[in-house]
Amino acid sequence: MSIGEGHIPYGPYERFVKRPLDLFLSFFALIILSPLMGIVALLVRVKLGSPVIFSQERPGKDGKIFKLFKFRTMTDERDGNGELLPDDKRLTPFGNALRRSSLDELPELINILKGDMAIVGPRPLLVRYLPRYNERQKHRHDVRPGLTGLAQVNGRNEISWAKKIENDVRYVEHITFWEDLKIVMKTVLVVFKHDGISIDCPEFTGTEADE
Repeated sequence: MSIGEGHIPYGPYERFVKRPLDLFLSFFALIILSPLMGIVALLVRVKLGSPVIFSQERPGKDGKIFKLFKFRTMTDERDGNGELLPDDKRLTPFGNALRRSSLDELPELINILKGDMAIVGPRPLLVRYLPRYNERQKHRHDVRPGLTGLAQVNGRNEISWAKKIENDVRYVEHITFWEDLKIVMKTVLVVFKHDGISIDCPEFTGTEADE
């Protein structure tokens, strides 16, 4: 089965309500959070330089590639050969704080407005992971990726890749309003408590290597 093939919405909420609600809430959030985003942008510019926004290609619904927006969290430091230093060498305490607070994710509200993402859904991972999914795991791309998701409120980076992706697929199979609301509420708690946060996330190499 190819990515995104044959997905049937679980119910009226997924079919008719979820996308309009995402549009309304993300637009409202951008208005309310614009002062905070302005302050973060200014601090990023002062402490890390420009560009303030970091963009990276990620696979979305049906495996379609889009540009994910985040606040920049790393410097452009390079070695003697002009190559970028490893991520852990370029991640400053300020950038680390942005990641731990999830403030670096705020520009993804723009991705939601554009239709690339949803508020709740499987997190958009790296493009190079696409050929590594097994047939069941491919179903995580049947829907728009999310700002937060079931995997993020059930262990985040502390659980194995196999468990994270299984949570993604389980979510895709049963999308309901109450499930989305529960995930959003749990996300707020996870962010404030910093549960399951690990800056050094291992590479997803495929199911067999992860289990």
